[in-house]
Amino acid sequence: MTDELDSLLEWFELKDELRTGWVLRNIESPESVAAHSWGTTSLCLLYAERAHVDRQKAVTMSLVHDLGEARTGDVPTRAEDGKQNITASEKEAAERSAVTALLEPFDDGELLALWEEYEARNTPTSKFVKDMDLIDNCLQALKYERQNRYDDTEANDQFSEFDNLDEFFATAAPRFQTAVGEDLFERIKSEYEREIGRSCQL
Repeated sequence: MTDELDSLLEWFELKDELRTGWVLRNIESPESVAAHSWGTTSLCLLYAERAHVDRQKAVTMSLVHDLGEARTGDVPTRAEDGKQNITASEKEAAERSAVTALLEPFDDGELLALWEEYEARNTPTSKFVKDMDLIDNCLQALKYERQNRYDDTEANDQFSEFDNLDEFFATAAPRFQTAVGEDLFERIKSEYEREIGRSCQL
C-alpha cells in the first residue's frame, strides 16, 4: 500500500505542474498539466462518437496521455527554429520510463498499452485523442486571449517570431489527423482571429 500511496502522490504532481508554454508566455495564473488533461478528456467525452471512436477507450487514453510529466515536467512543442531544447525521441524515452514506473503499482498492462498506443499515433483512437489534446491547447489560447491574461506589449524573447498567442496555433495547425479535429481547429482559429483583429501567423 505504501508503494501505491507514493505513486498516487506522484500522480498528483500533475495538479501543480504548470504548462510550460503558458509560463513562457507570461500568462497570468497559467493552467496545470492536470487541468489540461481534464480539458482533453472532456473533449474526448464530447466528440468521440462524432469521430466514430470508442468513448471509454478515448477517455481512458486521454487521462494517462501526459502522466509521465509528473516526473519529467512539461516540455512544450515550439514552432520557432532553435527553441526546442529536447528531441522528440528523448522526450518519448523519458516519458515512457516515467509512465512505466508510475503505473506499476496499479496496472496489469492495459493502461501502459493505451499510453503506448497514444504515443504511436497509428490508430483512429490515438489520432483522435491527440487531436483533442491540440484542440484543448487552442481553446485555452482563445480563453486567455479573451481574458487578457498576458501583456502583449511586453517584450518576450521566447516568442520573437510570433505575436499574441499565434505560436500555439502554429504548432497545432500541421498536426491534425481527424476531420473532427480540423473542423474544431478552424472554428477556434477563426474566433481567435476575430479577437486579435487579424489573421493568425501559421
